[in-house]
Amino acid sequence: MTRRILGIDPGSLKTGWGVVEVEGSKIRYVDSGILRLGQGLMAERLMHLHEGLSQVFQTHQPTECAIEEVFLAKNFQSALKLGQARGVAMLASGLANIPLKEYAAKTVKQAICGQGQATKSQMQNMVIRILSLTENPGEDAADALGIALCCAYVKEGAGAEARFRMSSRARGGRRWRLQEDVK
Repeated sequence: MTRRILGIDPGSLKTGWGVVEVEGSKIRYVDSGILRLGQGLMAERLMHLHEGLSQVFQTHQPTECAIEEVFLAKNFQSALKLGQARGVAMLASGLANIPLKEYAAKTVKQAICGQGQATKSQMQNMVIRILSLTENPGEDAADALGIALCCAYVKEGAGAEARFRMSSRARGGRRWRLQEDVK
């Protein structure tokens, strides 16, 4: 069964999106981009975001959608605007009848770079390498592709007994490892 995953990195000024296709253990880049929402009124930007994401859903027909969970921002107003953009992205997914999964930023960085404190440039470089891209898709699109890749990597369902877990440097020098749940 082929999975087509749309990753969304929401923002109030620009939103990154990226689509990957997963068949078995093979992951293939499909497309990515950045929706530039402008500097206008927030209501207008959110409407533009909804229209843009609706077009992405229609064009690429994803079977799954993934988005970053809310994180604690330094500025209350920024956090509020990010929440509004996330809400619009979640609504677009719901209206398209596409299942939506949320991942913490630390989980995405850990899945892509092997450490939860990876920088944006480390994320971009790893996404480019993993997907064998010839060009840098841009920071927001690379983040969205990272979210889509994280969704592709995460095991779910009855057979999902292995989970990524941070480990200390003392354990063989590795920053993360796959740990089997013991029942």
